[in-house]
Amino acid sequence: MEPISLPEPGIPAGNSSSLPQEKFHVLLGVTGSVAALKLPLLVTELLKIPGLEVKVVTTERAKHFYNAQEIPVPLYGDEEEWQLWKGRSDPVLHIELRRWADLMVVAPLDANTLAKVANGICDNLLTCVIRAWDLSKPLLFCPAMNTAMWEHPITARQVEQLKGFGYTEIPCVVKKLVCGDEGQ
Repeated sequence: MEPISLPEPGIPAGNSSSLPQEKFHVLLGVTGSVAALKLPLLVTELLKIPGLEVKVVTTERAKHFYNAQEIPVPLYGDEEEWQLWKGRSDPVLHIELRRWADLMVVAPLDANTLAKVANGICDNLLTCVIRAWDLSKPLLFCPAMNTAMWEHPITARQVEQLKGFGYTEIPCVVKKLVCGDEGQ
């Protein structure tokens, strides 16, 4: 596991032309939607943006949909959260990651994690990072689920709850789903 490196205290990013340019830190959360198949592609595309540094936080269920060897950036899950912390003065990974990140993108956000976040449940590394998120920083979420799940009335309430926290929804697109259904 790569150690967490934090910016130098007291030096705001980009405030002086004499200082080296700080990288912009994107924390990418991935959950157990079949859309997690796209994680390697998403990371590859993000890394094409100059000055961007990316780290990934994954749920255990998301691991089913991608090959970790295809992810060329640090990848953190529940195991790393518990391995890092041994005693009182040790860093807490979900706090270190939220401090490191300038932006968080949760793509895909499955129905299960949507429900957890909307209700304040934080039972894995990803939901702990989100629960501890600095609300002055942007958090984008990209819902991805079967149309039947998307159209359930509780989903709209949960999406509105996340928007109420100040998070930004990246809307679903209409397409043919992996299960063969057409929809969002």
